[in-house]
Amino acid sequence: MAGTQHLADPGVSWSGTVAYGPGPLHAPASVPELQALVAGAFRIRALGTRHSFSTIAASDGPLVTLQAMPADIEVDTVARTVRVAAGVRYGEVARAVEAQGLALANMGSLPHISEGGAGSTGTHGSGDDLAVLAASVRAVEMVGAEGDLVRLTREDDPEVFGGVVLSLGVLGVFTHLTLDLEPAADWAQVVHRDVPAAEVTAEGLDALLGGATSVSLFHRWDGRIDQVWSKQRLDPDREVAAQLPPVIWHGARRSPDPVHPLPELSADSCTDQSGTPGPFVERLPHFRMEFTPSAGEEIQSEYLVARGDVAAALAAVSELGKRIRPLLYASELRTVAADELWLSPAHGRTSACVHFTWRSRPAEVKALLPAIEERLALFAPRPHWGKVFTTDPTEVRSQYPRLENFRTLRDRLDPDRVFANAFVDRLLGD
Repeated sequence: MAGTQHLADPGVSWSGTVAYGPGPLHAPASVPELQALVAGAFRIRALGTRHSFSTIAASDGPLVTLQAMPADIEVDTVARTVRVAAGVRYGEVARAVEAQGLALANMGSLPHISEGGAGSTGTHGSGDDLAVLAASVRAVEMVGAEGDLVRLTREDDPEVFGGVVLSLGVLGVFTHLTLDLEPAADWAQVVHRDVPAAEVTAEGLDALLGGATSVSLFHRWDGRIDQVWSKQRLDPDREVAAQLPPVIWHGARRSPDPVHPLPELSADSCTDQSGTPGPFVERLPHFRMEFTPSAGEEIQSEYLVARGDVAAALAAVSELGKRIRPLLYASELRTVAADELWLSPAHGRTSACVHFTWRSRPAEVKALLPAIEERLALFAPRPHWGKVFTTDPTEVRSQYPRLENFRTLRDRLDPDRVFANAFVDRLLGD
């Protein structure tokens, strides 16, 4: 393992709120070096781009990062697929496939996150017809618990593939993923501001969230919607203006100037909001690759409920508005299509995603979350694996009908729990 770097301190998350452990952190430069490292490990966990707010990637043992490995991006224009190294960031892949006249099926709000880490934790964007990022994966290559190379595909391994793609890092260390692509198209984005409380009804929310290919609603739990970000995949045979929400929409007015989700911050880091057509990588994420957006130290929480329950869920949590607002940077409401991935928070149901970006006041946030979770309990919420929650593990497990299948698969692929940590063991159970 001559090329493997050994770093004493794994460091912290990009927001500065999660310490990953004592280390050491290994950075192999090739797949064989990674194999040798895993084969000799009693315990090991993989780090992605350090964007999780939970301790899903933390460990009391060694960790490994793929950042020193080759950044493979291999586009097959005939099959409309791309094979990528798991450590490559989504924005880099998006630009590479765009150059070939193709596009990713979806992206998150941040293009900075890695392919392997984002898929493994259930990262998503927004859109009634857009599934979690992992749903476009058609093949996985990983280093297994004995240092062996394992390749599984949607076509060849249908009985287990739904459990492999989104697996919280407990089945192996992903080295490469193959993703489905689609033809490239222009996108356009606009932002509306100040939807009045009278429009925030079940019908109004349904219309707003369904008003474009991808929609995000930013609010502060005071009854209004501060910002509506609408991102539309454009039909080249129609006028652009006819495909975007009107200037006045549900009482809100289109913003003449670009805005940041946190209005006090500059919009320089945000993607184009002018309504001008452009590539999907420059419209579908909220933020540009050239920036690492952050309000400073922060904490994030998110819960997925059924799409049809969104208005009732918001109404229930709104009772806590006076407690929420002093701790809040921003709250975002998104949607995600149903999928069949066993541990996906959108498994089996099109979902609404109730998201909180908190100020870095962990004790106060931890004290408030049980009250939020109690009010959401009627709606069978599934917490985002990579964000902070206090839901009892038994309740979390009850939300996943294929959990026993996953645990059987885990027993088969990693019986000695080489890839375990306290977070996944507590939530998945023995």
